[in-house]
Amino acid sequence: MESSTTRPTPYEQIVDLLDSTGARYSVLEHVEEGNTEKISALRGNRIEQAAKCIVVRVGVTKKKGRYVIAVVPGHLRVDIEAIREHYRGVKAMFAPQDMAESLTGAVSGSIPPFSFDPDVALVVDPELLREEEMYFNAARLDRSLRLSTADYLAAARPDVLPITESATAPLV
Repeated sequence: MESSTTRPTPYEQIVDLLDSTGARYSVLEHVEEGNTEKISALRGNRIEQAAKCIVVRVGVTKKKGRYVIAVVPGHLRVDIEAIREHYRGVKAMFAPQDMAESLTGAVSGSIPPFSFDPDVALVVDPELLREEEMYFNAARLDRSLRLSTADYLAAARPDVLPITESATAPLV
């Protein structure tokens, strides 16, 4: 007799993880939106509280690479060079959209600040962690989570590294 177990969706994986760690969060349902500025306005959060997630491919050698989910505040841009240096790559670039979606199980605009794949690293910029709460699309364009930043750190266990252009730019 065959087992008919279904694999949880990325959204369900996030909620299960947060529930298992006792995280303080709430679910926000809304119209489908993946643009950081627009979704922040819909949710009523400041853009600095929005977790913008970008998948980056870091080439370790010419043929071998690894993927990283980079999490930054919504008003800042990812510094690809900082990620390349941290992971000792020879080259880094934004992952192609189809690869990012395949690795995360989420469509572009809803990639969450979590990695459930041991081969995909997770790194968050400390600027986002200054906020008491963070907001993000939870692997769905029509559903977001408001989450305690401290509880996010405990549940997701990301690397913390300055990876925004302003965070790594030299002060003049």
